[in-house]
Amino acid sequence: MNHLNTITVSRRSSFEERQAALHQIYRQVLERQPYCYERKCLAAIEKDFLNDKIGVRRFLKELGHSNIYLNVFYFNASNLKFIEWCFKHFMGRAPLHQTEVQTSCDLLMKKGATALITAILDSEEYRKVFGCFTVPYPRQLQRYESPKAYWESHVLNHEYVGQRGHVVPTIYWHELGLNCDAGVCRHPEADEILDPPVSEAGEQLQEELLEMLRSMDVNQARKVVASLSPQQKAALRRAISA
Repeated sequence: MNHLNTITVSRRSSFEERQAALHQIYRQVLERQPYCYERKCLAAIEKDFLNDKIGVRRFLKELGHSNIYLNVFYFNASNLKFIEWCFKHFMGRAPLHQTEVQTSCDLLMKKGATALITAILDSEEYRKVFGCFTVPYPRQLQRYESPKAYWESHVLNHEYVGQRGHVVPTIYWHELGLNCDAGVCRHPEADEILDPPVSEAGEQLQEELLEMLRSMDVNQARKVVASLSPQQKAALRRAISA
């Protein structure tokens, strides 16, 4: 594992050390520091954390369950993208394989967003890696199930929220033929051939495709992406890039 940027607090940690840990938590989970009005909503749990009444894991659970986190990462995102973000923020990696994605998707659809976050924070892997007092950080595993799993974690941990949209997670980029390395998802031929103007019917198709991916579970979405015609994939690529 990569333990660079590891921050751990304990009963002996000073107020200043806890402030530094709090700053790092927001950087990892929100990918920014809270706005002024958000700090007011978080004031109670911030105070408990800084006064050593709760540890890192408890603070993470409260933050993840808050509307501040859910408004940014859940309510305006597809289920699959939200799952990907949860693993990034709380586990420091991307989902390892489709089984993990499917299990998370089932939990999310049956019990909701807060249940998924709780399951991650209560998992054996989380306890072994971070315990109750270490702030999660982007991890590099010693072993990956495939080169694709390594690539997905590497790219995900180095992107900013919204940089590649709120719908399609990294696990589908290659299936859509997208190149997202520069921060904007584009088809490799986009710079050589300009896309024709999108008609009203084409815009409706884009919206239907995006809405379809938002509402499906992981197996259904994979089948849909694989079965799209070149024209449909092109429409979806334009919608993602917009």
